[in-house]
Amino acid sequence: MARQQYHGPAFLSHGFRLFFLMAGLTGFLLVPGWLYLFFHGGTLPSGMVSLDWHIHEMIFGYLAAVIAGFLLTAIPNWTGRLPISGAPLACLVLLWFFGRVLMLAPVPDLVRAGGDSLFLIIMTFVAAREVKAGKNWRNAPVCLLVGLFALGNITFHVERLGMLDSDVAVRAALSVISVLIALIGGRIVPSFTTNWLIKSGAAARPVPFNSFDKAVLALTVLALAFWSMAPEGTPTGVMLILAGALQFVRLARWQGWVPWRNALVLVLHVAYLWLPVGLVLLGFAAALPEVVPMPSAGIHALTAGLMGMMTVAVMSRATLGHTGRELAAGAVGCWLYVILFTAALLRVVASLIPEFYASGVMMSGVLWSLAFLIFVVHYGAMTLTPRLVIKGT
Repeated sequence: MARQQYHGPAFLSHGFRLFFLMAGLTGFLLVPGWLYLFFHGGTLPSGMVSLDWHIHEMIFGYLAAVIAGFLLTAIPNWTGRLPISGAPLACLVLLWFFGRVLMLAPVPDLVRAGGDSLFLIIMTFVAAREVKAGKNWRNAPVCLLVGLFALGNITFHVERLGMLDSDVAVRAALSVISVLIALIGGRIVPSFTTNWLIKSGAAARPVPFNSFDKAVLALTVLALAFWSMAPEGTPTGVMLILAGALQFVRLARWQGWVPWRNALVLVLHVAYLWLPVGLVLLGFAAALPEVVPMPSAGIHALTAGLMGMMTVAVMSRATLGHTGRELAAGAVGCWLYVILFTAALLRVVASLIPEFYASGVMMSGVLWSLAFLIFVVHYGAMTLTPRLVIKGT
């Protein structure tokens, strides 16, 4: 049955609207809750270990909302099909929210695991169905990565239920998201940079995707696969450091220093920079722990740095563009990016300097929440109102 044109409330017209708003609220609220539990102790109504809850919700709660909002908005552009909207979109949002409630509620562990796993499973099928219907096979790998992300969430619950004696799920999920950003970021960062360079009349151009990019992506996948299964040891460390070095070269080929005056473009390059930094830090933690004794430095370079900054960069840009506004960060956007970068930097440094750990974590958390409060207030309001109509167009 053909999907009909949507004529309902604006906030249910596209996936980015409610999902980006929910992601922003999640980023704002979760960290203060985690900081309270970290510094003051206490238990959750669900009985979950507070660290497990923090890890799960930032990865499979926050990131899942961002991925859903991005895919439900990008896939119609990929396939030429109408976006999922109205009641089906509302059901997806409610299913995501149901998972967040279950992670806090005092319900049986199997109920929590099953209910929370549903959203990403259904999102995988939705994405695959749309790509198949639009015969857009070029983006089939994206569907595969979302499916692996869903599998990582299931594995997380299986591990916490004691049915699997391992601790692979979180590393595997972070690896999948890192690869997803390397894949999609490898498209949008040079693409948006090229658009700005052409518009500004600059002669520089990013190097087009070629065999070098394929080789770097393949090595990154291999290195992160090894890290997921065996996070310590020289072979894993060497592959991670090499992948990080080559990812830095890949980023440099995109000419990111040229559009420094455009914050919406520059932030994409800065966000992607956290990928090679995270890979190198993880590599040293694996091969030379005397240099980087805590793997959390690399982990937070990938989470607070790469995933935090890249998701906010994409969400803010997409919100501006899809609501009919000028693609300009403005003062609010610039402050948002600076505060978020500082939060990520402090969190990584806190893992590298033990004497600075407690104060660094606290300052990072406060700045992180401030950044997401700015995002919710400034960009969240745009997601709830109709697209602007420019007179004369």
